[in-house]
Amino acid sequence: MNDARRPSSRATVRENGAASPPPPALDGPPSRPAPAENIFLFYPNLIGYSRIILAVASLHYMPLHPRTCSLLYSISCLLDALDGYAARRFDQATRFGAVLDMVTDRCTTACLLVFLGSAWPRWALLFQGLISLDLASHYMHMYATLTMGHAGQSHKRVDESRSRILNLYYSNNTVLFVFCAFNELFFIALYLLSFSSPILSPSLLLLPHGGGPPPTTTTPAPAALFGGSPWSAAALELARANKLDSFWPWVVAGVAFPVMVGKQLINVLQLVKAARWLAEGDAQDRRRRRRAPGGKGA
Repeated sequence: MNDARRPSSRATVRENGAASPPPPALDGPPSRPAPAENIFLFYPNLIGYSRIILAVASLHYMPLHPRTCSLLYSISCLLDALDGYAARRFDQATRFGAVLDMVTDRCTTACLLVFLGSAWPRWALLFQGLISLDLASHYMHMYATLTMGHAGQSHKRVDESRSRILNLYYSNNTVLFVFCAFNELFFIALYLLSFSSPILSPSLLLLPHGGGPPPTTTTPAPAALFGGSPWSAAALELARANKLDSFWPWVVAGVAFPVMVGKQLINVLQLVKAARWLAEGDAQDRRRRRRAPGGKGA
């Protein structure tokens, strides 16, 4: 009687004569579901948050403290390479992390270019054009990848048949790092030159080195120049009086300039290729609708 109650491990025969497999053996307790992962606390994303904090801090010091601003801004940019390494090292590459990384890059560069446009109003249109090119190029490339690429395809996966240059740019980490790093170095050098070079900033010649003459009846005290606000234009000019040595910023700008130009050409190429990819998809959709039953071309 007890044997009849045990589940048989032999195959049983169905009504149609086909043998059915034996029931699965229960060797142990059922497996527990994997614990839910918090994507926002992945190591690469934590590095991304620290990049944002450092970038905001650099913007706070940008008008009056070029040394502190440049240090914080440079560390934020260098961490851009570390979060990619952490994503590969801990297998924590995510779509959220990729977007966070790109948005941080675009915003920090745009903020620096906005300052450069205010430091040199004569070249403001050029800096505005660089901001627009950077944002439009990466947005259109990302949108084209999401809509035209395979499901879950990264924007850094560019087929060589579509563009060899973009394939090399995104697939080779060394090439990507060099172009991005030297692009930022050029703009940082320009930022430092706004505090150190009378050639680019003639207003530096208006105040002598060391903060100007002692206050007299005709020369207002520094507190009066500030007008009660340390962020006023007068405060900026007073800070520029204690200018930096312009030699090394000129050297960095000269070395990084060709790479910066190459980076802008890659942005143009990326924009053109993404536009053509989207146009190809639109043309395919229109042909598909015409061939469909009830379409205009049917």
